[in-house]
Order: sequence, then C-alpha cells, then structure tokens
Amino acid sequence: MSRLDGPLKTSGTAVFTAETRPEGMCYAFLATSTIAAGRIVALDVDAARRAPGVLLVMTHENAPTLGRPDLFVENPVDGAAFNPVPPLQGDRIDWNGQPIAMVVAETLEQAEYASRLVVAEYAIEDGRTDLDALLHEAEPPDSVLGEPACLAQGDAEAMLDASAYSIDADYRSPRMAHSAIEIHACTVVWRGTQMVLHDASQLIGASRKALVKMFDLEDDALHVVSPFVGGAFGGKVLWDHQILAIAGARALQRPLRMLLSREDVSRFTGGRTETRQRVALGADEEGRLTALIHTGTVANAMHSTWPEQFSFPARHLYASETVKIEQRVVPLHMMPPAPMRAPGEATGTFALESALDELAAKIGIDPIALRKRNEPPRDPSSGLAFSSRRLVEMYDRGAERFGWSQRSAEPGRHRDGRWRIGHGMATAYYPYIRAPGAQVGVVLGVDGCLTLRSSAHEMGMGTVTVQVQHAAERFGLPVSAVAFEYGDSRLPAGPAAGGSAQTVSLLAAVMDAAGKLKDALLRLAGDASPLAGLQADDAEFRAAGLGRVGDDTRFETFAAILARAGMDQIAVEGVGAAPGELEARSMHSYGAQFCEVCVHEGTGETRVTRFVGAFDCGRILNARTAASQFRGGIIMGLGLALMEEVQFDPRYGRIMNPSLGEYHIPVHLDVPEIDVIWSDVPDAFAPLGARGIGEISITGVGAAVANAIYNATGRRIRDLPLTLDKIMR
Repeated sequence: MSRLDGPLKTSGTAVFTAETRPEGMCYAFLATSTIAAGRIVALDVDAARRAPGVLLVMTHENAPTLGRPDLFVENPVDGAAFNPVPPLQGDRIDWNGQPIAMVVAETLEQAEYASRLVVAEYAIEDGRTDLDALLHEAEPPDSVLGEPACLAQGDAEAMLDASAYSIDADYRSPRMAHSAIEIHACTVVWRGTQMVLHDASQLIGASRKALVKMFDLEDDALHVVSPFVGGAFGGKVLWDHQILAIAGARALQRPLRMLLSREDVSRFTGGRTETRQRVALGADEEGRLTALIHTGTVANAMHSTWPEQFSFPARHLYASETVKIEQRVVPLHMMPPAPMRAPGEATGTFALESALDELAAKIGIDPIALRKRNEPPRDPSSGLAFSSRRLVEMYDRGAERFGWSQRSAEPGRHRDGRWRIGHGMATAYYPYIRAPGAQVGVVLGVDGCLTLRSSAHEMGMGTVTVQVQHAAERFGLPVSAVAFEYGDSRLPAGPAAGGSAQTVSLLAAVMDAAGKLKDALLRLAGDASPLAGLQADDAEFRAAGLGRVGDDTRFETFAAILARAGMDQIAVEGVGAAPGELEARSMHSYGAQFCEVCVHEGTGETRVTRFVGAFDCGRILNARTAASQFRGGIIMGLGLALMEEVQFDPRYGRIMNPSLGEYHIPVHLDVPEIDVIWSDVPDAFAPLGARGIGEISITGVGAAVANAIYNATGRRIRDLPLTLDKIMR
C-alpha cells in the first residue's frame, strides 16, 4: 500500500511549519557567539535596534527568566531538550555558535541584516575544544542510557595476551551534522495567555511539557502542532530557537516565525559527537572469541549528558569467554550533541565490525563464518533468551543475494582496468524499544467510519499509513473507512518519534483500544442483539461489525449497534502498557550488510557499486514503506562511511563547514541500486510481531564499506570518513 500522505506531499499541499502564515507575522533571526569559552563583556545592539523594520532585540539583559528544561536523558518520556542551559540567561559563553541575541523584524531579510549589526565584546577563556588533547581526563558517566558504563566478565586483557589470534586497534569517528531536507523552523502565535507553537518536532508532547515548565505557564496555555516533518533523525527536538521564538512572540504579542539558516542548524541544533574507540579481540585456534574488549571516549558539551552509546552492539552481538566494555566522556566547549540515526550503534558497529573483519583475515577464515562461530545461545550481557534472532539466516540469505561466494579472500584480486573491486560485509544491530504509556483515541461513528487520534508524528516514514492499515485489519474495516488525526498536542499523548519505537508503541495502544471498544459495543448491544450474552473472548471484529467467532449467524454491524443505542459515535482510549516483554526476553533487530566498492588505484576515489541489506526485524507491516526505510538508512550510512564530517577548528572551537556546499552528503550518483530483503517472521513477544526498522539499516554500513575497501586495496582505514587521502596515504 502506498503512503497515504504521498499525494499531499507530491502535490505541494502538505503544509509544513515554515509554510503556516498567520496574519501580522514578524520574523526572528539569531546572532551567535564567535568564541568557544568566556563571557560577554559588552553587547552593542544600538545599530541593530535602529535598523529598518526592527521590532525587538532580545539579549541576556532583557530576556525573560526561564526555568531549566527537562532533559531527554534524564526523563525519556517527558524530556525534550539536550541543552540544559536555557538561552540568553546570562553572559556565559560555552560554545562557538551559541545564541547571544535575537532580532525580530517585519521581514526575514530585515531581521537577518540587523542580526549582523550586533557587536559583542568578550572576555575570552581558554576553551576545551580538542578531544585528543583531553583524553587523559575522560571519566565514565553515571550510566549510558540506563545501562552501566562499564561491564566486565573475567580478565579480558590477560586473555587477549594469551589468545592464539588477536587484534587490537583504535577507531575514530568525527562529528556529524543533521541535514534534514526540511530546515528547522517554528511559527508562534501568541494572543493574550494562549499560544500555539507550529513546530518541526519529533517530540510534540515532551516539548509542550518542557516549554510550559520553562515559561511557568498554565498547563492548557500551550498547544503544539506538527503535522508534517520533513526529516528529523534525532535532530528535531527542543532547541534554543523554539524557546526564543516563544519569548519574542510573547513580548510583542504578535505571531512570529523563526526559520534557521543551514549555518545555524549546524551551529546549535546538535548532531553526532566524535568518538575514539578501541576494539581488541582474541580468539582460539577455532576462531571462537576468548576476549572481547570495546572501550573508548566520546566528546560531550560542558553541561550535557548525551552519551553516544557506541558500546551497545558489543554487549549483545557475540559470545566471548571474557568481556571488557567501557565508555568514557570528556566535556568540551561545544554545542550539546544530540541523537543522530542509530546514535552510538552506527559508530559502534563501524569499530566492532571492522575489527571482526580484521580478525577474520588474520585467522584466515571467512568473515561470515567467524560471526556464525561466535553466535551466542543467549544474550551475552543479560543472560536472557532472545525473543527472536534470525541473524544467521540473514547472513546466508544476504550472502546468496549478493554473490558472496565469488569474493576473493585475498585483497586486490578483482580488477576492472585501474579500478580495484572489493567486497565487504558487516552485522547490523539495533535494540527493540517500546515507549510505555502511548495513547491512542479511537472514535467509531454510526456511519461505520473509524478515526484514530494521537499526537504521534509523521516524519516521512509512513506512520499514518501503517497505523491505518493495522486499524483496518483489526477492526474489520476497509482502509477507506479509517482516518488518523495526528501531530497535535491536544490529541491523546502519543510517543516520541525516535529509537524506532513509535510504530510498536502505537500498535500496543491501538490493541488496547480494540479490547475496550469490543467491551463497550457488547454492553451497548443489549438483549435485543444477536450478540446478546457474548463474552469478549467469544467475539471478533469483522465486516464493519462484531460477531461471534466462527458463527456467521450471530453478527451485527457497528451502525446497527449504535443506532439502536441512539448514539452517533462511541469513543475509547487505548494506552500501551509498560514494555514487560523486555523483562522476559532480549529483544533486538538484526541485519547483514553487503557492499561492493570500486577503488581507483591512481586517485583513491571510492565508488559503491552494489549494496545488499538483509534484515530480521520481526513482522514487516508495509513492504513498500519498509523498503524505503531500509534503503534510506543505508544511504545515510554511505554518507557516514565516505563523506560526512564536521570540520572543526579546535583553535577557536568553530565549525568551518556549516553548509551543504561544504558538508557533503550522498547525492544520486553516489548511490547504487540498493537491494533489501527481510525475514518477515513475527516476533511473538512484540505487538503485532513487529520490531523497529527505522535505525537498523544505517548500522554496519560504515564497516561494510571499510571492509570492502580493504578487500579491494589491502588498506585498513580505521578513521571515518573513508576519504581518498586516507586510502592513498
């Protein structure tokens, strides 16, 4: 089934945040710091205030006092922010690019021009901007998203030294920036004590709660709307621009829009932080792991606690006699980092899966055979049984589809003129996550039409389509009779769109609502109905009505039940229970990534010419949208592997490539045809048998490309991105 929102987007009638046009709207633009650390000594805004069209210049000297926002890492249900320090609350500067003033004018051009007239004088301090120079200060955080930062089983270092085969290598990944097609924006309409925030958000409910707290508002004074989001991937959460836009609109009592430039998106809306990782593996003569060590450090902001959980794949993928896992953090004067598609797992699998390939080459064993040999019978970290794990099947099916048997184990054997051809593979991994308490309202009308209602998000992944399909199947209705209202904080509180958790969280709530609706309809039916006396377990939804299981004679339509009761509609609200399935089973999505590259021996240019992804994510709810999600993640992974890198000048703590002209992402000619396959075997412990698919497909891509480059050239590159200068070095 095609996406239901497709016609709106392809016809240009889907209204995004920056396309709402309230009457009397003004525009805001931000001035940002040019130092990494210090204090504002003086701020000259007179010229900005006198500039044409300027209505307001807000600085720390006249900004309202704001409360501290709830952080996502502290409260994943209600937290929306990744920067704990509200904007314009003092003269302190903690990163280069931090907002120091907001200019509001009648037009966007006037506001941007006037923002350039703001002149700051600083007392500059020595900034902490170089991760490598401060690695000696790294410390483990209190936890890594609720898991211990350090794990140990046996003496892995000693076992590494005693192993028949071993490798011990360091891997690096740089900062990476969010580059969603829809740029960050918000439109605020504030009249009196009521305010509507039109936002590009993947955390509608949490953002509303955080903003109510920050501005000390009545709970019903703020209404957040976000019907369409043109890409988010972890970056469209609560940042300074929404907070300041609300402050400006409130001060002026006028509708206000804040539309960020690409440069500002790069400078203060977070992104993937840099990592330094060590992976050391020991194996016996048979290739079974005797030691698995994955340690390292991530950069973080001075006041932030986002951990970039690179060690998670190593905790769950392979059996090893001894294990040592440790994550450390170094605080820097940098913008607060934030999630970026499969945060941690994307960079962690680069290191771990590259190391597995290195070990396989050293032993002289096929990389797939090595992974199979270390397939664990139970989760190595928790000891729990897996709910479903068909990873070995994905190795086999992916290898067959790719033609892995034709690969040469000896690097550099395959050529096409001056192009060296190489083949690599890696494991993909992402945990199963389901948010507790997700709510979905279900309204059934006498006309037989059903409406789902939830503040969930549609960011291009097909949320609306999948939920409508599910509801139609569950309630015995045609798809045309089901609608979905979403993207509005006044609706029942849906989950955040992140962690590949939104779909299964909504499924659980719809399933709960279905049980409640069945009970309510049976009570309404009464003694005059063919359903009289039926218990819920004996009844089923079918053919726009309710009937006894296996008995066509005892059936009544929804319309007949409601008409007899004199009701136009009936409404119930489903709530997803706490994810108790995770207490009994270890639940994850898995995959196998296969890559072919051509590397030019004269220039080092790398072209990805073939890619196959094979995924085990439980039941696939919509083959078309799933294939799009898988391919999109792989393409994003090719960017991570070959080109994405924030150029950061540690002398000044400044990002030097804050535009899509200088920060490179894949374009059509960088991407081959991508073949994706999946198991489509339901997970008995997940709602509707489905696990998340949005993030799994970026994981393992970096390693698959790096391993293919090694197979083509014999060169191991352990430093992302895999650019030609590193190949030719």
